[in-house]
Amino acid sequence: METENLLEIRHMRKAFDGLGVLKDISLTVKKGEVVSIIGPSGSGKSTLLRCATLLEKMDGGSLSYLGQTVCQAEREEGGDAVYVSKGELKKFHRYFGLVFQNFNLFPHYSVLKNITDAPVRVAKIPRQEADTRARELLARLGLSDKADAYPCQLSGGQQQRVSIARALALKPEILFFDEPTSALDPELTGEVLKVIRQLASEHMTMIIVTHEMHFAKEVSDRIIFMEDGLIQEEGTPEELFHSPKERVQEFIGKLASA
Repeated sequence: METENLLEIRHMRKAFDGLGVLKDISLTVKKGEVVSIIGPSGSGKSTLLRCATLLEKMDGGSLSYLGQTVCQAEREEGGDAVYVSKGELKKFHRYFGLVFQNFNLFPHYSVLKNITDAPVRVAKIPRQEADTRARELLARLGLSDKADAYPCQLSGGQQQRVSIARALALKPEILFFDEPTSALDPELTGEVLKVIRQLASEHMTMIIVTHEMHFAKEVSDRIIFMEDGLIQEEGTPEELFHSPKERVQEFIGKLASA
């Protein structure tokens, strides 16, 4: 039987230099769900994604994918987060893909090699199979003619589509997007949002940190509003956009009119 919750976070805490960035975050994401995370800069949104994708270690709380524990609190009330062994952690990297705001492509690799590098080197997928899948993804994202190009030869929108293809190459269960359009001008933003809309229509599970309010309203099953390292409110787009909470209304109104 399929596990209902693909991702489960309980009481996640993270501090840098004694400053609590994530104070007590709990959330679950079901298979096929699209969750957008909104909130002012410095509210902990990117840190949440970095902890969920193992780029940062949580200080406390628990994290699991498909019912399998990545880390758990040392004791019920508080306590440090205790992670599984390094060997066990490796398998969890196959469960998710992460798309960064600044693309993070390897400048000295071709587009094709950027997409096939992890499948071949990390997942030990045969090169021919990895190449075939990469070309299929490029075709799907409208980049068939860019396989041999280098990142510097592409527009920002094209680079971000390549980074989405790279994230999809390992067939992840869930995709995380950290402000995927913040480095792009409005015209190129449209290209990338179109791809994410398409993935949503295919029931790809996604968590998207975004400032694009109209997009979040249109594509999300659920929206989370974060501030001061806490989830202040969450609900359907309709619930959030008509929130009785003044602070949520103020934030959404400011961005929607920008």
